[in-house]
Order: sequence, then structure tokens, then C-alpha cells
Amino acid sequence: MTLFVHETHRVRGALEERFEAHYREGWMPALAENDDARLVWYAQQAHGSGPAYRVCTITAVRDAAAYGCLVDRVATGDLRVWARDLDELQHDSVGKVLQPLRWSPVADLDLASVPTDPGIDHEPTLYMEDTGWPHKPLDDYTAFWRDVYAPMLASSALLRIEACFQVAFGGGRRPEAILLQEVVDHQALLRLLETETPAAMKQPGTFMHDALEVRDQWESRLLRTSRWSPRG
Repeated sequence: MTLFVHETHRVRGALEERFEAHYREGWMPALAENDDARLVWYAQQAHGSGPAYRVCTITAVRDAAAYGCLVDRVATGDLRVWARDLDELQHDSVGKVLQPLRWSPVADLDLASVPTDPGIDHEPTLYMEDTGWPHKPLDDYTAFWRDVYAPMLASSALLRIEACFQVAFGGGRRPEAILLQEVVDHQALLRLLETETPAAMKQPGTFMHDALEVRDQWESRLLRTSRWSPRG
């Protein structure tokens, strides 16, 4: 099973460009030396949508054994100096190990297909990342995503699901699950932000009402990929 290391970094503002270069010119090519792991997303939390100088990185590892090898490289191997230098560029980082849901678009990610060239250049992509903490069992929450939310979103022009994760056992706060969704229509996002949810969309049988059966606590943030992020 592919695992994903999700990290949110509190970057030192004056060192933002050095931090980005550290990942682009250090982490990404270092992982390309074998097929155990790949940096998949490098994204900045858009200014004005939350705390300043936050960067989200998501690294895919082939399986649990590959994750163990990556941990060793960072702790005592060739990536130890890189990790030490990283600490000078950030205040701290919070990480968690995620597993993709079976129906997630990245459940069977081919690591060999993930670009590793630091010279990648593409238009930035805007993502809405939703992190939820259900009050029902985690399986019930992710099943609601699969059976209700995903079919509803398939007919929406606003968002497209890129990845669905839950925290792996022992890998972070439980229960917790994450949706990474590309913002397809930026004008529709603006209307969502500036318009109150109509009362008719809060009635029984609607998503906003029925979702409260499994959760009422979640966090949304807007992430904008860098032009060189392997997945835009």
C-alpha cells in the first residue's frame, strides 16, 4: 500500500525562497535516486486564507518498508544534513502518515510516473483541502464521502477530487480524514465564499444537513502549488 507523508511547515518568512529551493533542489532529486519515494505536491497556503508562510508538502512512499528506509535516510543517512538544514528554514512542521482510501484517485499511484525534474514549469493549481474530524466511526465518515459526496461532486463544476486520505494507524490524530480537491471554477469558489448557504440546502435530504450525522467539525484551506510541483 502506498503511504503519504503529509507535512505542514511554518516557514520563516524571510527564508521562504530558500525553503522552497531546499525542497526543489534537495528533497525532490534525492528521492529520485531510487523508486521508494517521490515528492508529489508542494503547495503554499494562499495568503489571506489563513496563517502566513505555511507550506504543505506531500511525499508518497511505496509501502511501509520504503517508509522505514526513508526514515533511516533522514535520521542517520544521506538526508540527515538536508533535514538539519531544513530546521534552520522553518519554525517547525507538523507531519502525519496517511493512507489513501481505496477509491481515491491516487490509491494506485505509479511512483515512476511522478516527475522529478527540478526544472518543471507549469501554471499553479489551486486546491481546497478539507480535513474533517468525525463524531462517528472513521469508516462511516469516509463511506459517506464515497456514497454521497463524491457522486454529488462529480456533477459539480466547482471542485474535482484529486486524493482522499485517512490517517494511518499510529500516523497522526484519529479519527481524521482529508480531501484534496482541485478548484476547477475560481469564480464559483468566490460565489461560495461570499454567499450564505440557502435555507433550502440545509433541509433533510440535502448534503449540508445529512453530513451532520457524521461530522460537524472540519477545516478548509486553499493551497496553491508552486510552478515546479510534480503534480500541479
